[in-house]
Amino acid sequence: MNVSATLLPAVIRPAAEDRRWLSSDHCADPVLDLLDALGWAIVDTPEANVHATSPDGRVYVGCLPEDTAAWKRGIVWQVRVQPTEGTLWVQEFGLHTPTEAVAGFIAALVAQR
Repeated sequence: MNVSATLLPAVIRPAAEDRRWLSSDHCADPVLDLLDALGWAIVDTPEANVHATSPDGRVYVGCLPEDTAAWKRGIVWQVRVQPTEGTLWVQEFGLHTPTEAVAGFIAALVAQR
């Protein structure tokens, strides 16, 4: 089937400057700002790690830039979820994952609750 080019959706190609988040500086602010706005308990450690827990206590988010065990596994972010019914599950993000992507994951996760 031939389709007229005028009927096809336009291809959108963002300019390079619109994709700067793809090379994030790994600043934790996008995630921490989101969690703070959601009313999560946030605690930072003297070692510069940050731990956050959802108001109901079922979701944990850890920013672990100085956690030796996490670094050995290539992990910077850890999300742990304890469903009301079911088994605890964990999602981890490595050093090269933009923080904005982690924030997007968390935003989608809490939107489903």
